[in-house]
Formats: sequence, C-alpha cells, structure tokens
Amino acid sequence: MKNSTNTLADVPTTYKTKNDLPFNERNEINTLMNLRLSSAIDLQLQMKQAHWNVKGPNFIGLHELFDKIDEAVEGYVDMIAERIVQLGGIAEGTIRVAAKRSRLSEYPLTISEGMAHVDAVATALATFGEEARSTIGEAEELNDADTADLFTEVSRGVDKWLWFVEAHSQAKA
Repeated sequence: MKNSTNTLADVPTTYKTKNDLPFNERNEINTLMNLRLSSAIDLQLQMKQAHWNVKGPNFIGLHELFDKIDEAVEGYVDMIAERIVQLGGIAEGTIRVAAKRSRLSEYPLTISEGMAHVDAVATALATFGEEARSTIGEAEELNDADTADLFTEVSRGVDKWLWFVEAHSQAKA
C-alpha cells in the first residue's frame, strides 16, 4: 500500500516476473492493454447507463439485455486487467483514467426511448469490438499468443452481444 512518503518514482511501472515474454514486448502490450481496459470500463458503465434509463414498450427485454451485456463486459474488464498484471504491469483501471483514455464516444445521457438506446449500445459495442480485433493483430506482432487469444475471446463475445442488440433494429416493419 502506498504511504505518504512514496513518490511516483517509487512505484514500479513493471514488476519483475519469470514470464518469458521479453521485457520490451511486455511493456508495449501492457500499454496497449491499459488503453483497452479504459475502453472496456467505459463500455461497462455505458451498458449500465442504458440498463438504468431505457423506457418504452420493449423496456423489460432491453433492460435485461443491457444488464446481461454489463455482466459480460465486467468479465472482459477483469480478464484484461488480470492479463496486464500477469505480465508484470499495473492495471490502470480507475474511472478517471478510463475517462481520459477511452476511445468510445460519449454515451448520450438524455435518451430514454428503447431504440435510441439500441443504437447507442450498438455503436459502443461495435467500437469496442473493432478495438479488440486490432489488439489481436498487435498482440500477434509482439509474439504474445495468449493476449491475442484473450482478445479473440473478447471479440467473439462482443460480436455476439452486438448481434443481440442489433436484432432489435433489423426487423422489417
């Protein structure tokens, strides 16, 4: 635990580990994963925003769907953060850090109607899915098959949730 005598220089950015990935690659992948962690935290909170505020004739279905997505994204957040720490890094997961670094668009706070939330949630999921897929390639370039595999799992999950959400807007009237 940090006490008042510690300075930023006292806090390591990378801990020693016997993990055989080279130090420079671990640092690079951890930097990348901390960016994705910020977006994942933002995504999770955006799902809660939708869950809490959705209204309209499809309320219960969307309310429950957005809650299930939130739970799944919470799992992605934890997997990403734990992978960072496994590689000797520090998972930078505070809300202030996430707000500064997230690449997701700001969630519209004034919407309430179900289809408006469907559109906003779909946009957030699609953006995060794109980030996850780009991370797969970047992890492969750094010879980190495990991180690439983790983001493959995340990408598959996000694509499934995007499908569930978009199904609400794809039906022919």
